[in-house]
Amino acid sequence: MGAGHDTVAGELARRAREQGHDVVVVDLLRLLPHGLGTGLRLFYRSSVRHFPWVYAALYAALLRPGPRYRPSGLPLARLAGRRLTELTERTDADVVVPVFHLAAQLTGHLRARGRLGPPSAVFMTDFAVHRQWLHSGNDLYLCLTDDAARDVGRSVPVPVETTGPVVAPGFFAPAPGAGPWRRRFERYAPGRPPVVLSAGAWGAASELDRTARLLTGAGFLPVVLCGSNERLRARLAGLPGTFVPDWVTDMPGLLRASRVLIDNAAGQTAVQALACGTPVVGYRPLPGHGAEGVRRMAALGVSETATDADALLGALRRLSVDGPYRYRRIARGRQLFRGDVLDRVSALAGAPSV
Repeated sequence: MGAGHDTVAGELARRAREQGHDVVVVDLLRLLPHGLGTGLRLFYRSSVRHFPWVYAALYAALLRPGPRYRPSGLPLARLAGRRLTELTERTDADVVVPVFHLAAQLTGHLRARGRLGPPSAVFMTDFAVHRQWLHSGNDLYLCLTDDAARDVGRSVPVPVETTGPVVAPGFFAPAPGAGPWRRRFERYAPGRPPVVLSAGAWGAASELDRTARLLTGAGFLPVVLCGSNERLRARLAGLPGTFVPDWVTDMPGLLRASRVLIDNAAGQTAVQALACGTPVVGYRPLPGHGAEGVRRMAALGVSETATDADALLGALRRLSVDGPYRYRRIARGRQLFRGDVLDRVSALAGAPSV
């Protein structure tokens, strides 16, 4: 769902191939029969773009943590079981690494019943743990934070470790593309600090035009990332003082050239910004795990949240200016990156079966 899971899988695959391993990346939704995966993806995308209250209700009914029983996603995931086991047998896989919650449900189910030979190491891409990630049949859980690891450990009797997020090395290194981005911003709006508004790969966000006008009026340059949502891009491109690029392929350069990221999902763009040293403010989060993740990030001190326009402008003014406050926030964000997920995956692949 979205590009975050694909980005994580792609980076883990790159690291594995760099170490000489063979890698197969598979989209679980494509393993579902009869076009169910495509339908599920379209439904989810339409919900978060146009009917967020629908996803909020589904999250409360199916995913929200808590003691009350809620239906599992396992019946749906099980429909991909035969294809996944055939794939692991055909490739002689040593380990399976779910980075999507339905995949974690499926691998846990198959491992518990002895139908999946290789061990499964689940990498949880969310700051907030929801119940559909959890299945006691999995062999290992790798989490973004200690808080998430404790939540997993309280829920399933499975080894849990904290590794931090997975991002490409380019987000930690000096970005050659930052200079050209800065020059573009300065030509477009001289003297205005650039602030990125991210709507994710699908262009799902609430009232981006109002937020962009707010920033322009306060002396900032809103840089709005619309993902694949061309209608949103066309609408926002007409706003005076708003910079709306096409699909961005140089995210390290863009983020390093910007002063702050306004985020609504606590997803991959947010952790990429933290790796770059770009402070993050959560504002108008997507419902469900987006809102939960934004709150978790702020509680950890790696980002800030703003509940209204005044709070947003206050946060931007504090974080966009060089000084101790900005530097402390940047340092807290970079402390998240603690270990290499692939090291733990490789160790599990060589461990005796449990």
